[in-house]
Amino acid sequence: QVQLVESGGGWVQPGGSLRLSCVVSGSIFSINGMGWYRQAPGKQRELVARIISGGRTNYADSVKGRFTISRDNAKNTVYLQMNSLKPEDTAVYYCFFGVVAATTRTYDDYWGQGTQVTVSS
Repeated sequence: QVQLVESGGGWVQPGGSLRLSCVVSGSIFSINGMGWYRQAPGKQRELVARIISGGRTNYADSVKGRFTISRDNAKNTVYLQMNSLKPEDTAVYYCFFGVVAATTRTYDDYWGQGTQVTVSS
C-alpha cells in the first residue's frame, strides 16, 4: 500500500509565497515521476509542475518563473515553492507520484488528499 501526505497550503496575500510538501511512503519498488496538479472551483484539474525521467521538469505556462518544483529522494518528498502568488492561483493542489509497488511490481499514479491554497487580499 502506498500513502501520500500533503502539507503547506493556506491563505496568502497576492505577491506572497507558500511551499507545499508531499511525502510518499509504503510499499515502493521505484518512483517514476512526481508532481503537482491543481483544481480551481468550476474548472478542470490542470498540471502545475512535474519532474519526469532524468530529473527534467515541466511547468504550466501560467506558473513559469514563479513556481519551482523540487524533490528530496532520501525523504521521498516533492516540494512546490510558489512565489509571487496571484488570486488566479487559488485552487486545491494535489500531488502525485508514479510508483511501482514493491508487492505487485505494477505501476500506478498515487494522489495526495489535496491542500487548499487561497490567494486574496
